[in-house]
Amino acid sequence: MIDMAVDIQTFRTVMSRFATGVTVVTSAIGKQRFGITVNAFCSVSLDPPLVLICIERASHVHDALIESGVFAVNFLSSEQEKLSACFAGNSVERHSSFCGVSSHTVATGAPVFDDCLGFVDCLIVATYPGGDHTIILGQVEAQDALEGEPLLYYGSQYRNSTEPTS
Repeated sequence: MIDMAVDIQTFRTVMSRFATGVTVVTSAIGKQRFGITVNAFCSVSLDPPLVLICIERASHVHDALIESGVFAVNFLSSEQEKLSACFAGNSVERHSSFCGVSSHTVATGAPVFDDCLGFVDCLIVATYPGGDHTIILGQVEAQDALEGEPLLYYGSQYRNSTEPTS
């Protein structure tokens, strides 16, 4: 029988059955760079090119990200698990050295990782309330893609595209 009550822990377990790529969303205000690991990301439209990200309202970067008006979504490779973990935590390293990652800017001024699999560099065009998150719609101003294997997240664990999921 299907359980009709929505238990938060069960909901988290159910959602962990959906494999996602792993990204780090970055932005900057002046010289202050910041970022956060995000798997709530998707493309929305081809014309115009739009993407969305979902950021927890209680997140340390939420308000600064909205204030900046820009963001980049950096797609991580299978070799960048430690980078994902650094931006997922609240480490001193993330705040003081941007997790040691080399970056550059393209169109909007948001940091783009030098060695990511790909990126989209976006202007924030709209925000919407989404429960305990904010849904942020971005118009893509620049993009690029490189070859490589993606870092995946499934069953609350990092994976790569060649390993079995069970």
